[in-house]
Amino acid sequence: MYLGFYGLRQEPFRLAPDPRFLHLAEPHRNALRSMLEGVSARKGLQVATGPIGTGKTTLLYCLQHILMHEAAPGQAVRSAFVVNPTLTQDEFYETLLDELELPAQGSKPAALRELHRFLLKASRENGNVVVIVDEAHLITPVLLEEIRLLANLDNYPKSVLQIILCGQPELMVQLRSPELSALRQRIAIFSHLRVLTLAESRSYVAERLHVAGLNGESPFAGVAVDEIHRLSGGVPRVINLLCDRTLTVGFRQEMKRVGTDCVAEAADELNLVPAPMDSMNSKTVDFSTASRV
Repeated sequence: MYLGFYGLRQEPFRLAPDPRFLHLAEPHRNALRSMLEGVSARKGLQVATGPIGTGKTTLLYCLQHILMHEAAPGQAVRSAFVVNPTLTQDEFYETLLDELELPAQGSKPAALRELHRFLLKASRENGNVVVIVDEAHLITPVLLEEIRLLANLDNYPKSVLQIILCGQPELMVQLRSPELSALRQRIAIFSHLRVLTLAESRSYVAERLHVAGLNGESPFAGVAVDEIHRLSGGVPRVINLLCDRTLTVGFRQEMKRVGTDCVAEAADELNLVPAPMDSMNSKTVDFSTASRV
C-alpha cells in the first residue's frame, strides 16, 4: 500500500521469516557462528534459545541456506527442518524421513533402519546430516528422549548427525529435569539470542529498508525509531509490526517522513503495551557441561 509512496520495491517489515532480511546484530551473529562452527566441527547436539520474537526461525532458515549452498568442498550436507515438534514418535520419524527425502516407513523400527542406512552412506561419503527442530520448547519429554536415542545412531568415527534444538527459554528449564540428564550431558553447544539494543534497533530498521529497495532518506525520523525501540522493547517482531503500521499511518496522512506522532498512533492501533526491557533481556544460565565454539 505504501511502497511506491516511500520508494520501496517490497515490504520491508513482513513478519514471515526471510533470510534476505536477516540483520546480524551481535547476538544473532554470535548464535549463527556458533551453530555453523558446531556443524562444521561435527559437535553433535546443540541448543539455541531466545525470547519470543527475537528472530530464531529466520536465523534457522539462514543457517539451513548457508549449509545447503556453501558447504565445504567435498562435504555433502543434507538437512531436515522440523517446524512443528508437537508430534508423536511415529509422526516425528515420518517427518524426518520426508524432510530427508527418504522412503516412508510403516513403523518406528523400519524408520530407524532406513535412517541407519542413510547415515552409514553419509559417513562413507564424508557427508553431514543436520536435523533442525524449531519451537523445541514444545517437545514432550518422551520425544526429547527419542531424539537422544536417535543421536545414538551416530556411532561413526567422524560424527555424521548434527541435531539443533531451537526454542524459547523454557526449553532450558525442561532440559534441567532429572529424566533428561542423559540428553543434557550430550549437548555440546548452547547459543542464546536477546532483544536488540537501541543502536541495534536503529541498524535493524535501516538495513531492512535498504534491502527493501530504499535509496534515499529514511522515512523514519531518528526520534521515531528511538520511540519504536522503546515501545517494542527491542523485540524484532514487534519492531516489524510497529514500523509497518507507522508507515501505513504516514501514508494515510501523506507524510514523507514520520515522527513520534505517527508512531504513537500506530501503537494505539496495535493496542501495543511497551515491553519491560529488563525482563526481555534476562539471560539463561548455561549448563556446566556445555562447551562453546
